[in-house]
Amino acid sequence: MLEQHTLAALQGAKALLAFSGGSDSTALFHLLLEQGCPFDIAHVNYRTRAQSDTEAQGAMELARIHHKTCHQMIAPPIERNFESEARRMRYQFFERLIREHGYDVLLTAHHLGDRLEWFLMQLCKGSGVYELLGMQTIEEREGYTLIRPLLHVSKAELLEYLRHQEIQWLEDASNTDEALARNRFRHRFATPLLAEYAQGIKRSFEYLEEDTAFEAPHLYHTKELTLFTTLSDARHNKIVIDRILKSRGHLMRKGDRQALKGRCNWVVGRRFAVSITAHYTYIAPYRRCVMEATFKEHCRTLGIPALLRGYLFEEPEAFSWVVSLLSKA
Repeated sequence: MLEQHTLAALQGAKALLAFSGGSDSTALFHLLLEQGCPFDIAHVNYRTRAQSDTEAQGAMELARIHHKTCHQMIAPPIERNFESEARRMRYQFFERLIREHGYDVLLTAHHLGDRLEWFLMQLCKGSGVYELLGMQTIEEREGYTLIRPLLHVSKAELLEYLRHQEIQWLEDASNTDEALARNRFRHRFATPLLAEYAQGIKRSFEYLEEDTAFEAPHLYHTKELTLFTTLSDARHNKIVIDRILKSRGHLMRKGDRQALKGRCNWVVGRRFAVSITAHYTYIAPYRRCVMEATFKEHCRTLGIPALLRGYLFEEPEAFSWVVSLLSKA
């Protein structure tokens, strides 16, 4: 069920599996065991349901039985925007574990149904091919590789595997709540389509990935600043920006995507300054501060966008690096 190119990417890697205790992550847990892949697990307890503590205990027990480390976090209460805030917390936790314990790979159990749900939701919002595809099997992020080994596998196949192997799992009751958009798309559209056209849908995603592949530019990093040579194709340029922000745990909202179509300078999510110039595209933390007049004049002379200056003023080492790079351009 796991593909050879995915298994090859795991060779010699120290991997961390995002584990919920549901059918998807439980199936991936056991598939990795079958292949002899070394990994640990990370579980987030949001305590939103009666079964949340049971899931957390189940994760600990499964890890103990199979001699895995189980990292756990109890999330603080989330008052609003639960889906996006939970995702932000989850990835902050995973990325902290990656830094502290030296993991190379983060594994998630997203499957073909998740991919199709995302595709349909983006299609209905109005999106381009890159946004429609969304999930990639192997994705390089800042400091680690994100691997989704089950993107070619349907939910029905995973459930069949679990039943055949007589493996137990806990089902998240919130998956039936159609107040959530992803559940509506799953139950009304994605699941019926996969029941009839799973093989064709799998092939279509494979072809789309091949058709939309383009050579990404080299990324330059220092501190929290990333830049790359601005691409002549504005859409590809925006795709690279999107990938960099995703690698930092931020998903651009529709408004930010729209803004970047018509602007060269924009604050994304109130957190990141994005500036596009003729030579370079810059992504850095957005900071506001009082700057010396001589510093601002130096930046103006060099052509450093105003949106970046607060960060560069507070990070002299990054500023010197940019000055050196621009002097060679």
